[in-house]
Amino acid sequence: MRLKHLLSLLPGAALFSAAAAAIDVVQSSTTIKVSNARLNATWQKNIGAIVDLTLDGRDLLGTQSGSTGIGPYLDCYCIPTGFYTIGTNTPTWEVVSGSDGSGTPYIGVILSDTYKPTNQTFQQYWFLRGEETGFHMFTRVAYYNTATPFLRNLQELRTLFRPNAGLGLWTHLSVNDNQWAPLPSQEAMQKGVVVQDATWSLKATPNDKYVTQFSEYFTKYTFSSDWRSTIAHGMFADGSTSNGTSYGAWLIMNSKDTYFGGPLHSDLTVDGIVYNYIVSNHHGEGTPNITHGFDRTFGPQYYHFNSAPGASLTDLRRDAEALGTPGWNADFYASIEAHVVGYVPSTSRGKWSGKISLPKGATRPIAVLSADGYSFQDNAFDTKALQYWGEIDAQTGRVSIDRVAAGKYRLTVYADGIFGDFVKSGVVVAAGKTTTTSATWKEESAGKELWRVGTPDKSSGEFRHGVTPSTLTPLAPPEYLIFWGAYDFPSDFPTGVNYTVGVSDPARDWNYVHWSVFGPTPNRAEQASVNTADWTVNFALTPAQLAGRKTATLTIQLAAVKGASGNTDVLSPTEPWANVPLTAYVNGREAGTIVAPWYKSSSCAVRSAVSCYQVAGKVEFQASWMKKGWNQLVLALPENATDTETAVLTDAIYVQYDAVRLEVK
Repeated sequence: MRLKHLLSLLPGAALFSAAAAAIDVVQSSTTIKVSNARLNATWQKNIGAIVDLTLDGRDLLGTQSGSTGIGPYLDCYCIPTGFYTIGTNTPTWEVVSGSDGSGTPYIGVILSDTYKPTNQTFQQYWFLRGEETGFHMFTRVAYYNTATPFLRNLQELRTLFRPNAGLGLWTHLSVNDNQWAPLPSQEAMQKGVVVQDATWSLKATPNDKYVTQFSEYFTKYTFSSDWRSTIAHGMFADGSTSNGTSYGAWLIMNSKDTYFGGPLHSDLTVDGIVYNYIVSNHHGEGTPNITHGFDRTFGPQYYHFNSAPGASLTDLRRDAEALGTPGWNADFYASIEAHVVGYVPSTSRGKWSGKISLPKGATRPIAVLSADGYSFQDNAFDTKALQYWGEIDAQTGRVSIDRVAAGKYRLTVYADGIFGDFVKSGVVVAAGKTTTTSATWKEESAGKELWRVGTPDKSSGEFRHGVTPSTLTPLAPPEYLIFWGAYDFPSDFPTGVNYTVGVSDPARDWNYVHWSVFGPTPNRAEQASVNTADWTVNFALTPAQLAGRKTATLTIQLAAVKGASGNTDVLSPTEPWANVPLTAYVNGREAGTIVAPWYKSSSCAVRSAVSCYQVAGKVEFQASWMKKGWNQLVLALPENATDTETAVLTDAIYVQYDAVRLEVK
């Protein structure tokens, strides 16, 4: 199907003429109007947002009502009192124009706003280029205040495309091929019953398309995704509300270097709003502190709007995904560098390539360049940090990453099937050059492996209620995405988890969450604590496996831990489970404890995720504690461990296993 999409965006296509690409600008004391042949946008100056947006004459936003019917616009959770919408305090506006190296004209709309009580400065940039049907977006946050050198953390920074639901245009939400659904109707949401923060039971409208095709629960967390796999996400109109013409509104992550948290970072993408969560910690990732001298520019990302008669959701999403590479429009970004404060110019970028000898069995290997001296999940500690990653060819070990800002990086390599990571510090990338790194990654080992439970892939998805497709609806979403409260642990495991190595099935006999206490849920009024906190692993050993062995090592990799800090990384001294202990007992003896510290807590499973902040530890004990025949390992959380929750979330303490391995030497 031929989409209404710029030929000039496609590799090798002929450029349109400058005359055909004319962009009109009309500015008054209250508004700025920018338009090309297809896209028309109006900014309302006193609220800092686009309030009218049309594609080929079709209204994409609807009527403005409060904070709906507007966007893309910028807000944050970053001032002392919490949320702030940029442009509502002391906004100033600038319109810039020019032509890029190909002669294609562009218009830039720049909003600057200073929050005077703290002297926080914000800038939001929108650029429209030629006949493109979308906006190239940059965001800057700066803080200069010697009187208050530490302000707070930058907890959320996001841009939003937020249509009015009353418009009645949009019909579907989409993240990827396996994560999409009809948009719940207004009736379904009005009759929905809140069962958790931003989570509703839609049982009152059983015939709603979302309920019949996807799930009886709707939560914004269902459509969260990790940054490694996310390219373009957004909303789709299937033509039923628009005379047969389909429409799409997409946020395209064509660059990811100014986010934090590396490829494991995950957050919300779309729920009736199309988000760009620039900084966030819904799943417990670190966020930067706002201190005197903080000055960071984020982006570019691209809000893209497309349409075609009769186009499918896949058609329009593929059209958007084709733009999701750092090299797309790189020449254009070089042309506007002077307008964007803090953007790393093309002349200060280079290329990195690697040749990594991988351990046997490594699948989906990836190389990450991040702030030197930090785990990539902790790179928010360096407010200047940039990050890059590339998929490694599992056969050749080769990988390359373009447009890397010059500087010193930490290289991290990890892969499914392999315990631990490969880490190399001090990788220097020079501007205008290609830096090559060759390395051999040897999997960590503490001796001869006796057994493992799960696959080391930084996820608990392989376990029960993880990535297994739901059988309840035609779209068959992975079970973990639906809502943790849709499942009942005491019913699934009436005698607790009792797993036998070599006999049990991880997808059936090991839950994706190890709860200290379970519930309550919509179907269980009281919390359940019997057979929840202690999990048992049974394993048989032969004399040959034990002969001459002195030390046993239990490796525990956790895909997430939820302590009293939740997702905030704020220490609560009065909470008993700020730090979460997980204790191993071997044949009745206490072998040791790994402790997940408060600053590595995640709000993972309860926010529909199986991979969040990673925690790993090892427990060593005497091999003589084990015997010929059957042995027993117990993994124990504190019983009835809960915290104080300020949001409508379960107060249970829990962990999510990535993989567990026992070795001897």
